Amino acid sequence: MQALLNTAIKAARRAGDKTHHYLNKLQHVEVREKGRNEFVTQVDLAAEQMIVEAIQKRYPDHAFLCEESGQRGNSDFLWIIDPLDGTTNFIHGFPVFAVSIALKFRDQLEVGVVYDPNRQELFTAMRGQGAQVDGHRIRVSNRSELDGTLIGTGLPYRGNRRWLPQYMAMLESVIENTAGIRRPGSAALDLAYLAAGRLDGFWEFGLKSWDIAAGTLLVQEAGGIISDLTGDESPLDSGNVIAATPRIYEPLKKLLREHL
Repeated sequence: MQALLNTAIKAARRAGDKTHHYLNKLQHVEVREKGRNEFVTQVDLAAEQMIVEAIQKRYPDHAFLCEESGQRGNSDFLWIIDPLDGTTNFIHGFPVFAVSIALKFRDQLEVGVVYDPNRQELFTAMRGQGAQVDGHRIRVSNRSELDGTLIGTGLPYRGNRRWLPQYMAMLESVIENTAGIRRPGSAALDLAYLAAGRLDGFWEFGLKSWDIAAGTLLVQEAGGIISDLTGDESPLDSGNVIAATPRIYEPLKKLLREHL
């Protein structure tokens, strides 16, 4: 799997650095609204094509599930790609976005890469081999109770507004029981930060598999727990995610589920 990881790293770095190049040239970037409050730019499309072509060059028989172009191919190897997680941030010049690349083999996550081109931080994971940032091993935090924790989240919007009443009640409860909440706007980075011990927990509704596939493996390999918040599905299928350190997971889940 190391060769597969190396391919993902090279593709993520190349696409992420290309995206970052446009951050101070946004007046020249074409933006299209593909849904209410859901945007795609020429940069998303170019970065996605760049990633796919780099992987296909090494592994022409592999399949792909991409945010912009959908699914293509049929293989036991499935690459799950978000070329620009945090597009809304990007088009406003808000420097919080990332490239997310994951590889599934027969429905099991094997490789995960999240690259932040603004900080030039590279988060990587391989199943059974742990998680790293820039080559240094990372672990989730060792906090043992909710008091004092920092929790990441994402706001329900677009078609997920049906969760808004429950979400607002959850938000109030988390505010009352933790040190604070952060909403940076990139689920891939939220999960990477959880894996690195910078956040202690995270929850969000209505995410897509390309938003969280790489981050899921990062959290798991860093010793954290990630699951579906609303039932027993895989979070990659439902998109309703809760993730946390082992000792924070159950109390956070209990706090949130009281409002479902």
